[in-house]
Amino acid sequence: MEKLINRRKSKQITIGNVKIGGNAPISVQSMCNTDTRDVEKTVSQIKMLEDAGCELIRLAVLNKDAAAAIKEIKKRVNLPIIADIHFDYRLAIQCIESGVDALRLNPGNIGREENVKKVVELAKINKTPIRIGINGGSLEKELQTVDLPLHEKMVKSALRHIKILEDNDFDLIKVSLKSSSVPTTIAAYREIAKIVPYPLHLGVTETGTLKGGLVKSSVGLGTLLAEGIGDTIRVSLTENPVEEVYAGFSILKSLELRKKGVNFISCPTCGRCQIDLIGLAKKVENALASINKDITVAVMGCPVNGPGEAKHADYGVAGAIKEGYLFKKGEIIKKVPENAILDELLALIEADYSN
Repeated sequence: MEKLINRRKSKQITIGNVKIGGNAPISVQSMCNTDTRDVEKTVSQIKMLEDAGCELIRLAVLNKDAAAAIKEIKKRVNLPIIADIHFDYRLAIQCIESGVDALRLNPGNIGREENVKKVVELAKINKTPIRIGINGGSLEKELQTVDLPLHEKMVKSALRHIKILEDNDFDLIKVSLKSSSVPTTIAAYREIAKIVPYPLHLGVTETGTLKGGLVKSSVGLGTLLAEGIGDTIRVSLTENPVEEVYAGFSILKSLELRKKGVNFISCPTCGRCQIDLIGLAKKVENALASINKDITVAVMGCPVNGPGEAKHADYGVAGAIKEGYLFKKGEIIKKVPENAILDELLALIEADYSN
């Protein structure tokens, strides 16, 4: 396949067993919405996210009890854990001592430079990567009043804190510059990508619920990824975090940057459609959500054009009058009644990929 997107070259770092930057695949991560102090619920959600394909997980560390819980959580999960730290640098130090795989620090609220240096010194000893997580809504007070566009303030904040780390001979750095404004987010990442060599964590923050959040994230992340910018992504949604993982891989697959999981396509329906295509498409997509096979599956409404329009699909169905034509590699192989389409299509796929 022709390579259409040339990725920005960045320094590679490793978080747990996941490489980020360089020529590593763009990884998909999420954040638990459980109370980190509740080890059982947090472990359960992490395993659910892992089953969905999540590759890194971030945990909110509100206090000392949450930082202590990380040690036990790490024993029971496989995904690398990133501790999300705000306000108290001592929690970052405690998390490193608990064996966390990486840190996310918000320079806007972490405190004095000398405190950041204390974290960096321990992170250097333990080789714990640090993400400098800039948030447009919580910049340092001295930057908030500067007469500059928000994206430029965000870049200035990032560069200031990158320098603190570099001055302490630390370069296991990842950077994010998130805003709830899509244009601001895009502008900030474009600018920082030209200045620093470090891997970039992409995200649009506070995007909202599933429907609107998917649009904002897809536009923001998709624009940057199409320009070759970005090494790991999180789709922020007010929703079950599993949806963030599915959305992340869908964005990457749409740009042909990852092939993890099924590539699902379906037509928008029209007056020629004589089956419940919308209902069928949803059922097929849900049934395939947990299948990690590099295949394309198409659900089409028209028996004449369906297989032709989806001839690149590995498997599919084209609707007819209360029935459907199953096809494989663009060739029709079987006609089945409408109420059997779902089971027959899944059986066709399973027959090839059950071993």
